[in-house]
This record gives sequence, C-alpha cells and structure tokens, in this order.
Amino acid sequence: MVIRVVLTLVSFLGFIVIGTAVIAQIQTQTKLPREIPSRPGPVRRNAQIQAIVREIDPRRIQATIRKLVSFGTRNTLSEQENPLRGIGAARDWLYSEFQKAAELSGGRMTVEKQAFEQPKAARIPEPTLLTNLVATLKGTQPQSVERLYLLSGHYDSMCSSPTDGKCDAPGANDDASGTAAVLELARVMSKYEFDATIVFMAVAGEEQGLLGSTYFAETAKQKGLNIEAMFTNDIIGNTLGGNGIRDYATVRVFSEGIPTSETPEEARVRRAIGGETDSPSRQLARFIRSTAETYVPNMKVMMVYRRDRYLRGGDHIPFLERRFPAVRFTEPNEDYRHQHQNVRIENGITYGDLVEFVDFEYVANVARVNAASLAMLALAPARPKSVRILTQRLTNDTELTWSANNDADLFGYEVVWRDTISPIWTNSLWIGNVTSYTMRGVSKDNYFFGVRAVDKGGNYSPVSYPQ
Repeated sequence: MVIRVVLTLVSFLGFIVIGTAVIAQIQTQTKLPREIPSRPGPVRRNAQIQAIVREIDPRRIQATIRKLVSFGTRNTLSEQENPLRGIGAARDWLYSEFQKAAELSGGRMTVEKQAFEQPKAARIPEPTLLTNLVATLKGTQPQSVERLYLLSGHYDSMCSSPTDGKCDAPGANDDASGTAAVLELARVMSKYEFDATIVFMAVAGEEQGLLGSTYFAETAKQKGLNIEAMFTNDIIGNTLGGNGIRDYATVRVFSEGIPTSETPEEARVRRAIGGETDSPSRQLARFIRSTAETYVPNMKVMMVYRRDRYLRGGDHIPFLERRFPAVRFTEPNEDYRHQHQNVRIENGITYGDLVEFVDFEYVANVARVNAASLAMLALAPARPKSVRILTQRLTNDTELTWSANNDADLFGYEVVWRDTISPIWTNSLWIGNVTSYTMRGVSKDNYFFGVRAVDKGGNYSPVSYPQ
C-alpha cells in the first residue's frame, strides 16, 4: 500500500504540472484551426509501472520453461496422476507456483483449479478432465463496477499428433514461453495494488481446439463478468525464424478489425460510416503499442491487422466470439521445425520444440510489454462508454458525446483523432471532465475520432471509437 501511495503521488504531481499547462493552452483557444493541430506531448510515466517492468526477471522465466519441459509431455491426453511426467504433473506444479505468487499479495490474490470434463470431440477420443489454473488479483474497485483484465498462456503441448499422449512433447516455445511470462507477471504484479482486477491464467486443451479458454470464456459470459481486455501469449520465445531472420526486438500483436461478434445492425452502421479498423480489440493493439513505446522502448510492437495467422488460432478467439476484446502476442518469425513436431534429427536438422531454441531475454521483453500494458489498463479509468458523433445536421464541425465514467479518481477526457488512412492515433486534445465536446472546423467526414479517459495520476484508458 505504501509503495502505491508514494508512486502515485510522484505521478500525480508530474501530471498536474503538465495538465495545468495543457488546460491553460486550451482556455486561450476559442476555436481550433482548420488544419490539424500539432501532435500530443510526451506521455507521462507512471513510477509503479516502471518498477513492475524492471522487476521482470529472465532467469525466473528460464527456470519456469525448463521445469515445464522437464515433465516430458504436457499433452492434454497424457497422464494426470504421475507426479513426474504428463499434464497432471505440470498442472500441480503450476498451481503451487501461483500459490507462491499469491503469498506476496497480502491476501488480494486467490488461486483456483478450474476443472471440467470435456466431452468426446474431434481431438478428444474419450471424455477427459481438463484443468485451467486461475490466479485472480483483486482490484480496489467495488464489485458493482469491477473491471477484469485477463492474461493467459496455455500449458499443454503436443508433438506431431495432437492425440498422442505418450510421445515426448517438450513444448518449450509452444507454449511454455507464454505460460512462463504469465507466471512471472503474477509473481511481480501480486505485490502491487490496482484499481481493476487482473486474472492470470494457464489454460489447458489449446492444442485440442482451444478447449480450456472456451470453457473460461463461456463461464465468464454466463456470469456476466465485465472483461475489458484479454491478452494471450502463445509462441513468444524464438528470435530466429525458419526464414533465417533474427529479430530480438519485435513482437507481433494480432487484433481483429471487424468484430467476430458483429451484429447485422452494427455491420450496417459500419458500412455507412467506416470503422473496419476500429474494433475494441484494434484499440487494445494501439494501446499496447503506445504503452510499449513509453515503458519498453527497446521493443517494437508490430500491429498485425488480422485475428490470427493463416491456418492457426489462439486462445483469444473464444473471447472474441463472446464480445470480449482480445489480442494475441506472438514472435515475428516462426520456425515450424520447432512447433508440433516429434523430437528427432533428419538430414542433420533438429526437429522438436526444444528449450535450446528459446531466447529467455526475449521472452522477458515480451513479458515487459505485457506487464506495462496490463498495469496501465488496471490503473487507468475504464474506457468511455456510449461514445457518439452527432449527425442530426450537416456541418463541418465534429460533435462528440459520451457517458460519464464512474471511476473515483477520474480527472477528465481527451479527444483523439487521425487521418482515415493512418494506422494509429496521431493527435489528442485535453478537454477536461465533460461528457461532450465540439471540434469546430474539423470535419467528421475527413478524420476518425475517439475519446479516452485519464485519471489524476495521468493513467489513460484505451480509446473508445464512436458508434
């Protein structure tokens, strides 16, 4: 608690100095110029987020990956009672590690085994018990307005056949790398306090058809949980691709443009006014990119404008199907010789998802991008709701309205905009704690607009695109 108070005070004082200057500039301006104003100034850095990023330890990530590989196989259909080999051994070890993280939280983190029987399916020959490991770090918000942010990796693995529960399937990169990142963030972030609730998950059954994540997403939907964002980390360990390209400093973030769950009415509106690249998930990708530029500048976030790769799919998809914003983190150049392969050597080439092909420092850097983005989301206000552009009359102005946030530490809002061909938001204007604003002389026909919320510590939400 003391850590949070001190760090928040430092951020708040810096925000007031900058915010006062911005407000004074706006107050002297009675009308915006018809040309696009200059770009926004430097983003304010939050001391708590900086501390979290510094604490991510590649040595711990390495130890986790090696431990998961040591179980021989983590195939969903492998042994569940053997304490040394198989999915059950991995499950129990991860559960104990999440519990160790919870011990650092002062009672704010709880850990559970979310177990369910998966019926017979295409890659499940007989009904099988699947278990997700779920560590929930409770935020300070009351339950009536509780927001949830999810971070996941899948701890199951496979060799060439998804139904072969006997073969060695080390799964070092797919997906011990993502699971190790989740566990490390749970350890580091459990010591800090956040407004919103963060859920750290290691899910099962991904290789059998996204089974564990589907169960969690459907359960969350039935419970009416307010999941504002979901990150999945899957294959985030190799820096040398099968194409021969070595890249230590890039991570791909996949995000859908047109929502998977778009209704016919939403499609009709989109066709009329645009928004094909402005789904809530796409706003998350932009948010991650801008946050990484501030807190992890040695890493480039490569925004990929599609839901996932060709012929592939990840644990974010069940959440998208249920209208939860979600994105996927993946290395930029994959080596398919080290994914879904029986361990072997052919013609002098090593096949198999082995630990020697994982770059632990790179995994740590991807984890840092996750940590900064997740912390900012959980500290910041909720993204504005019911954002609208008024269109009752023809005008060269842009009239925006939205619903008031209920965050206790809300400071106000920013309007953001960009050229319609720009991939990212390029301009912002601080407008204070209001629920409407008119951009005079800046036409809604020429630009895309959005609104984001800012709290008293200078933490900002993702952008909400007008409906």
